[in-house]
Amino acid sequence: MRRLSEDERYMREAIRQARKAAAIYDVPIGCVIVHEGKIIARGYNRRNADKSTLAHAEILAIRKAMKKIGDWRLEECTMYVTLEPCQMCSGAIVQARIPRVVIGAMNPKAGCAGSILNILEMPQFNHQCEVVRGVLGEECSEMMSEYFKDLRIRKKEGTA
Repeated sequence: MRRLSEDERYMREAIRQARKAAAIYDVPIGCVIVHEGKIIARGYNRRNADKSTLAHAEILAIRKAMKKIGDWRLEECTMYVTLEPCQMCSGAIVQARIPRVVIGAMNPKAGCAGSILNILEMPQFNHQCEVVRGVLGEECSEMMSEYFKDLRIRKKEGTA
């Protein structure tokens, strides 16, 4: 049996976070931030639960990581996120100076790490990220598909 890579191991934890979002009927997006080989922050999408546009997995994890490190600069961290970040989250990642971002599934409708825009690697900004795409991508993508399939069923039944 093949041994999980470090990226896969941390993406598995991001997937666990995404499942927490799904359990509260939020879009299943999860995120972890790693510093010196340890997870220092976790986040999962809570937009519906918190009734907040800002309650994205990445933003919640960034806030926790900054508090843990004691600085707004996360220059020695890696972010693992199950879905390609949107423009708000990509901007926050650049602002936090996160040097490396590992993405599960791409988001052709709203992604800003290569799909619609590529905010994370724009040379015009004072910070660019190394981006790794597609780590456990199929699993991350399937989780999203299942969520929206279930949502359509719940809407049809009037339970959403």
